[in-house]
Amino acid sequence: MTTPSPAEQLASEINALQTKIGWMQDSVRLKGPLDAVEDLQTNVNNMLLRVAGLRTKGYVFEKELESQASDLSRQWSQLHSPIVTQINIQSSTLQGSLRSIEIKMAQINTMRSNPFTVRPLMASIDADIEMLEDKVRSAEGTVNGMYDAFNNQAYAFKKRLDDIEYMVTQLAEARFTLLPTEGGIRAVKAVWCKDGKDGKESNDDPEGVFYLTDQRLLFEQKEEVATKKFLFITTAKQKVQELVWEIPVVLIDDIKPSKQGMLKNEDHLDIRFKEGSMHESVHLHIWQEGSEWLQILNRAKNKEFDKNRAVAIDQAEIAKVKALPAQCPSCGGNLNQIILRGQDSIKCEYCGFVIRL
Repeated sequence: MTTPSPAEQLASEINALQTKIGWMQDSVRLKGPLDAVEDLQTNVNNMLLRVAGLRTKGYVFEKELESQASDLSRQWSQLHSPIVTQINIQSSTLQGSLRSIEIKMAQINTMRSNPFTVRPLMASIDADIEMLEDKVRSAEGTVNGMYDAFNNQAYAFKKRLDDIEYMVTQLAEARFTLLPTEGGIRAVKAVWCKDGKDGKESNDDPEGVFYLTDQRLLFEQKEEVATKKFLFITTAKQKVQELVWEIPVVLIDDIKPSKQGMLKNEDHLDIRFKEGSMHESVHLHIWQEGSEWLQILNRAKNKEFDKNRAVAIDQAEIAKVKALPAQCPSCGGNLNQIILRGQDSIKCEYCGFVIRL
């Protein structure tokens, strides 16, 4: 490797300094904060439209979504103009500081052949850039401080909409259908750990989507599975999508979230059920915060979502459930099954007689 000459080394350092000044041009214009404000503006402006889209696609809960979206829009309309004004003020001052640095850089470019004069100027520019970087950070902090609290609110609301949109998209692709008046609440990518031993997954554990509605928990397998292998290498795959299990929400007994994995960065849920469930318990590895799902599942268990519906339940469906006889009209056996709103029939577990609702 050839050692550069002093002149070549100086030229390289000057070019690096020029590049650094070029990077500062975006910084002093506060491009990062300005882009963040524009992104937030787009996000807030789309909130009401997104909520309307979710209603069209069948999301019937959280009737306060519309008013919260409107309130965020109103708050942002009051914040936006002062923030942009502050960005312009701060940016103008910072650009003035950068111009003095650029003047020194122009002097360097005219004196490249004189290292004794150039090097002190380069050191001076390095110090000026360091001071300017501090001023940029301070200006960014001032701008961000004007809307930090609002930004957190808007981000949390956007995440709620993102989660609901994921659910309605997955429901639209599902191989099962919801019952009349049954509403989807949330869905999450998940693996059902069938053995449930310490949350350890095996290659046979199905991957898919875990759904929560106001009436049921459902797990639908939805994945590509290997159908042929050669020397442990998959040579053929087949998509498997089918409902694996469904359990009424009223049978939830206990929910325990946990962090697992080597780095404790995997979210898991253990859900234990009351007598009458097809599974005593299920263990799921989920791709969302387990603590968040604990709250959502408890709210569903306590029927809080039904209390906050944007679309009222059809009373005729409720009347059907209430009209169910206590005993089978064919054999007289007690009817102990859990009846879900929207079912059109049940079968007597003793004689098999089908009772229409």
